[in-house]
Amino acid sequence: MEHLPSSLLHTPRLLLRQWRPQDLDAFAAMNADAEVMAHYPARLSREESAALLTRLADHIRTQGWGLWAVEVPGLASCIGYCGLKPVPFDSFFTPAVEVAWRLARPYWGQGYACEAATAALDFGFRALHLAEVVAYTIPQNVRSERLMQRVGMQRVGTELFDHPLLPVGHPMRPHVLYRKRAAENVSPWHDTTLR
Repeated sequence: MEHLPSSLLHTPRLLLRQWRPQDLDAFAAMNADAEVMAHYPARLSREESAALLTRLADHIRTQGWGLWAVEVPGLASCIGYCGLKPVPFDSFFTPAVEVAWRLARPYWGQGYACEAATAALDFGFRALHLAEVVAYTIPQNVRSERLMQRVGMQRVGTELFDHPLLPVGHPMRPHVLYRKRAAENVSPWHDTTLR
């Protein structure tokens, strides 16, 4: 993958951008929300969220892409994150790049996650020239699985795979896997820009 400068993705309603220190309050509140984090192993403390924000910003700074902060210009400066990241473990489908998202509860059900994920996928295929992008979650996370389907991803097989970063016997270890290939990508708008 080519190295790109730190970038912004613009969609009709959203800005996917580099993180700012002032994003921490909203980011920490989202990561501490029990409903938002219901399908993750644990909620995050403010200190854990601050460390994660720094890691996300550093990755974008060095690679030019990553999990961007999602802004709704004129409405909310930070509603969560969406973007791309290398899968951080070895499995039958790695090495791979994952599309991922997490939005604060007040911004669910408005199409923001779908719009942001579509832009991130388009960026991955057009700017990074990825052959495919994956996504995965636990089977109970029906909302995320439906979003994977809405952005044109296809389920890989019918079996679950075990997330290797979770211990054997952990109730969230089994995951569903989705993928989208470059040949299947059609940008839904022409004014998505990389700047």
